[in-house]
Amino acid sequence: MGIGPWHLLALIVIVLIFFGPSKLPTLGKSMGEAIRGFKKGIAGDEIDVTESAKLKAGTDDSMTKQSQSERDKA
Repeated sequence: MGIGPWHLLALIVIVLIFFGPSKLPTLGKSMGEAIRGFKKGIAGDEIDVTESAKLKAGTDDSMTKQSQSERDKA
């Protein structure tokens, strides 16, 4: 059971009443930007700059340095 034409028409009428015709272009633009950002996030194109990612990168570097120093000793 999908969305039929009458359901879609009713949804459009409700959105027009709720937001008004002047707000629809800005609403559509913000929704489009949000969807694009979501797709980029899923695709992995964005760089994670959170503190947890920085901490993971720091521990990975220290582990690499430690393993290199252990190799040099051997």
